[in-house]
Amino acid sequence: MNPFSSNQPMLEMRNKGWTVVCSMLFGCIMMSLVGCDTQPEERRISKAEYQDKVAASWYGQLIGNMYGLSYEFKFLEEPGPDDFPYGYGPTLDQVRDLQGAFSDDDTDIEYMSLLQMEKHGPEPTYRELTAAWKYHIRDRIWAANRVALNLMHHGYFPPATGDSTMNARWFEIDPQLVNEIWSVTAPGMVDYAVQKTDWASRITNDSFGVQPAMFYAAMYAEAFFSRDIEHLIETGLSALGEEAHFSVVVREMIDLHRTYPDRWQDARKELRDRYYVRQPYNKHGWEPIDATLNGAAAILALLYGKGDIWRTLDLASAMGFDADNQAATMTGLLALSQGSAALPQELLFPLEEESWTMPFNDRYINITRYDLPDASISDMINRLAHQGEKVILLKGGRIELQDEEEIYVIPSGAAFTPPFEALPTAPVLAEVGQEASLQLYASSGASPERTTWDVLGTLPAGVTFKQGAFSGRFEAAGDVTVELIFRSGQDADTVSVNFLIRSPNMAGSASSILHNDTEPEADLERLRDGRLQDPAFVSVSRSIPFDQWYGYAWKQPVSISRVGFHNGFPDEEWGWLKNVQVEYLTAAGSWNTVDDLVIDPPMPAGDSKYLHRSFVGYDLRFQPVLSRGIRITGTAGGHPVDAPPRYGSIISEITVHSN
Repeated sequence: MNPFSSNQPMLEMRNKGWTVVCSMLFGCIMMSLVGCDTQPEERRISKAEYQDKVAASWYGQLIGNMYGLSYEFKFLEEPGPDDFPYGYGPTLDQVRDLQGAFSDDDTDIEYMSLLQMEKHGPEPTYRELTAAWKYHIRDRIWAANRVALNLMHHGYFPPATGDSTMNARWFEIDPQLVNEIWSVTAPGMVDYAVQKTDWASRITNDSFGVQPAMFYAAMYAEAFFSRDIEHLIETGLSALGEEAHFSVVVREMIDLHRTYPDRWQDARKELRDRYYVRQPYNKHGWEPIDATLNGAAAILALLYGKGDIWRTLDLASAMGFDADNQAATMTGLLALSQGSAALPQELLFPLEEESWTMPFNDRYINITRYDLPDASISDMINRLAHQGEKVILLKGGRIELQDEEEIYVIPSGAAFTPPFEALPTAPVLAEVGQEASLQLYASSGASPERTTWDVLGTLPAGVTFKQGAFSGRFEAAGDVTVELIFRSGQDADTVSVNFLIRSPNMAGSASSILHNDTEPEADLERLRDGRLQDPAFVSVSRSIPFDQWYGYAWKQPVSISRVGFHNGFPDEEWGWLKNVQVEYLTAAGSWNTVDDLVIDPPMPAGDSKYLHRSFVGYDLRFQPVLSRGIRITGTAGGHPVDAPPRYGSIISEITVHSN
């Protein structure tokens, strides 16, 4: 079927190689695998041509990233002018200062992934990638990426870190920035590239939020063997399936291009009207970085660019929104398909006054990530190509000698199997009488009936465990740690789950809610409405840090030994409570600090906005007190970097328990 010739009926979205099951309560996902019966079809490419295309792609991404940065978020309501070429703009000053290319979030996480492939093999696990994220990423992280990083630091692992029930920004652009590496190292292996990108994208995103990245993956993998724009787009559509959310959007962009073949601004206006709006699923995000919006802009740039690399680069910049992403990805795609000779020298050597002998002076300077080494660009390219060779051989390909030239014989029908692993989760906050519904993530190359779980020790009273899932209803309070072993053949992985089961919540029986600012009573009731996410209570904010407290009072003394504290979703640079303590009201009417306070999981220290995110719950336990009042105290948090100073707190729920 050709979407460029007519409208096509929708078909069921195909799912090759693996399925995903979501647990709605805790946002964890289990991936089980089914066999792939497709017989691989072989494709051939010389080692030299593959290396050249890898080089072209990486140079193209660097060009697009640094070129597009000057136009990032510059054009929102209206597109940029069409007086092309734009040129590098102000970003060129940084290239000049550093005497080379520099890292940005459109390339640095790919470089980080390359290091993990070199350290752990071409298919690193979620556990290994999580460790790299937590170590290397300390700041300069936004949107779904930031929420995922925050969840990692609170004990969560992918794919829970990208699940829509945990990551409120699951629909944003993040996977489109960081996942080209999985297809550049899978030449001609479209299914493999798409499936691996889907898997990797779920570190940060969910549902149709991963689809533009998957679409790009299909085009990138196919571009090693085609430079036809329509064919590449058709490949992406086929990979997603006709009913996929982003497939529908792509066909809309094709129709707009057909309607306005010579007026890209008109097509862009309709794109803006349809997708640059507050979508129903967007409760906590920012419209200009919506994955669908930016993916659609990329398709328009590709269509109107007609294969011309520089024109496509300018169009990606002029379409606006998060322009450097589209500029990097589309320039990388076209460069890959056409080879390095197609890249304009003026883009590779942008500083006329410098006598560089290699593009960007062969320097990639890290300015964004902790302990990520600077690198020679040519060395990075060779290392990427080497990983691609490893993937080809891993999936059953081979190297043949033809006229003294090495040829890769590629199994194009190969499928990606997520590496064997089972993953724990953050401490599970529960109450007596609450339903136990938790599905652990585990993956293997075997079908579910060929895998086993062994439980070591005792499950919580009232709870059963089967095929990686806890079910039942918690019957007794107490802290229970369950050790589990996941097995598949000779492989085994051990995980533990810590259940913090509290007595029923007493907040609802309190006669009043305590807070030290004048807030509407209706808003304060959000602290005990039973909802752990939205709607949250938003405190007043001020330009300097200030003390806050939240709590409850009862007419008669109650026994208390635990408090549950659940963050709301913070603003970009403020909205949390730090230096948290718990105090109880004495019989004399004064407030004393509780003894032996333990907070689980530990709260982030300091005010870094890169760690205070999402709807994370904390268990605050201490020596029992008999009191008519309990309160949480702390300092209103903020981390002003890009906006005027603002400090306050945003809280979803505060619960109180006797044990």
